[in-house]
Amino acid sequence: MTDTVDRSQLTTIIAGLTEGVILIEPDQRIAWANDAALAMHGVETVDGLGGDVSDYRARFALRYRNNHPLADGLYPIERVMAGEVFDDVVVDVAPARTPDVHWVHRIRSLVLKDRQGRPDCLVLVITDATERFAAEERFEKTFAANPAPAVICRLSDLRFVKVNQGFVDMTGYAREDVLGRTTYEIDLFHEAKKRATAIERLSEGRTVPQMEACLPLPDGSTKFVIVAGQPIDMNEEPCMLFTFADLELRRKAETALQHSEERFAKAFRLSPVPTVLVKSADLSMLAINEAFTAEFGFAEAEALGRSAGDLAMWVKPERQQAFLATLAETGHVRNFEAGLFRQDRGELDCLISAERVTINDEACILSVLLDITERKRGERDLMAAIEAVMADTSWFSRGVIERLAALRRPGRTAVDRSPNFSARERQILDLMCEGLTDAGISQRLCLSANTVRNHVASLYRKLDLHRRSEVVIWGRERGFPSGASRIDATDG
Repeated sequence: MTDTVDRSQLTTIIAGLTEGVILIEPDQRIAWANDAALAMHGVETVDGLGGDVSDYRARFALRYRNNHPLADGLYPIERVMAGEVFDDVVVDVAPARTPDVHWVHRIRSLVLKDRQGRPDCLVLVITDATERFAAEERFEKTFAANPAPAVICRLSDLRFVKVNQGFVDMTGYAREDVLGRTTYEIDLFHEAKKRATAIERLSEGRTVPQMEACLPLPDGSTKFVIVAGQPIDMNEEPCMLFTFADLELRRKAETALQHSEERFAKAFRLSPVPTVLVKSADLSMLAINEAFTAEFGFAEAEALGRSAGDLAMWVKPERQQAFLATLAETGHVRNFEAGLFRQDRGELDCLISAERVTINDEACILSVLLDITERKRGERDLMAAIEAVMADTSWFSRGVIERLAALRRPGRTAVDRSPNFSARERQILDLMCEGLTDAGISQRLCLSANTVRNHVASLYRKLDLHRRSEVVIWGRERGFPSGASRIDATDG
């Protein structure tokens, strides 16, 4: 073959192709290249590719996609010189002087022969795959770095070809335990309600909608997840990308909530105290327990869906308004005294305690009703007896009269006059009944710790008591705290 070979017709045909084409003579000279091939090497003329195969190798560094350099004789331009016909060789190409600039080439070869069957022209056909592989690299990095668990399987054999760290962390599988296995070996749709739909969609290469499933784990247990599949192409091969959301915490929370609600239901039903659950919105009854029915006579069929107002249970409706106002202000009510009607219109004196609660995402009020009718009757009888006794006080000492008067006027109990406390002792007893410690009393009254301890010891001695709690109970039964703690700190 000589320089006089006319290839003008051939070059005219291929000059406008978007694929790059390089023609090489059998004597290793680079004879011609179209504009696309020149652009894919960053040069403007065929001389920029080098005069021959050896020159080309010196000017350009070729690496495999795993970053390993091609060994001698494995450059595509060298392989075609050896008469090899190949298809779809993928290499990174970079100028030797500027290795930071590079392209990804997909190359195939042609060997044109003359009539005698001898190689007449060697051809490299190049496709620029730089953008495509850059996109795949971005996908690879995103897939690997994404904290959301994900795996990819080939649709041709349903084998897993990629798994990210999120999936490894969520399941405890090692990568090698997943890659190469099929979706039948690691069942992504285990116990899914729409399992048949998922398998059908997967076999057809269609989107698999989100569904709940129990993913098998390597230790034999399962993890509650949401799984969804999206068809993708990877390296020109149809695949399915599966992503997961871990629902295990939600399942544990739901299980804990279920157990909590079961315990609440049992405690509610078995409580010996009348108990009722009502909606905050309209005060209609959602549940009553057996003790409520036994005490007030209303069966569930009569009470549920109706309010205490509908059942005309409040003896004094203004007490209901006061109860609701306290509940609205503080969110709870403790020992609210009110009269309530039974179904037979008999009256009960009750102490009502209530707390705002949320049941099944609905705002409710849980109320406990304690019947104190007998206690109130006893108190009334006691007051009547005291009134009768005090009609003639000539037989009683002043101390007894004061105690009787205190019982007759609850809430205004007179302070016990004996034993004979000093002003400071009353002051310290007042603060003890307020709940202050010795240190707190010392700080409040600006007294030394020793002084406070001495006064407390004196209180114990005068009362013939030995525990602080006994002193506090004694004091509170006799009207302390009485305000004595406001005596000037300089008083003795």
